[in-house]
Amino acid sequence: QLQASGGGLVQAGGSLRLSCAASGLTLSIHVMGWFRQAPGKEREFVAAISWRGGNTDYANSVKGRFTISRDNAKNTVYLQMNSLKPEDAAVYYCAVKPMTSYEYDYWGQGTLVTVSS
Repeated sequence: QLQASGGGLVQAGGSLRLSCAASGLTLSIHVMGWFRQAPGKEREFVAAISWRGGNTDYANSVKGRFTISRDNAKNTVYLQMNSLKPEDAAVYYCAVKPMTSYEYDYWGQGTLVTVSS
């Protein structure tokens, strides 16, 4: 139901754009978010966007470098990542918080971002 793509290998300072297409539950989406998990670390919040109003929220570590956006017509959320740092390397997951929940109940399969120094 959530298909993430766009990961890859990039040099430090470079950019990547992640995409996550939702299907099957778009009518109930309240918020879509991006999380990441680096090896040996816990999963952490990166960014989120409200599906209707487009309000955004970012982790302090990515503010000013990452931009989350959505295309409601395509049921897709994007994460534009600029000025990438080695510490941004992780598996990135998209997730959906439905209208009926306070939690992110639906998760994509993850896409790997590798940043070389």
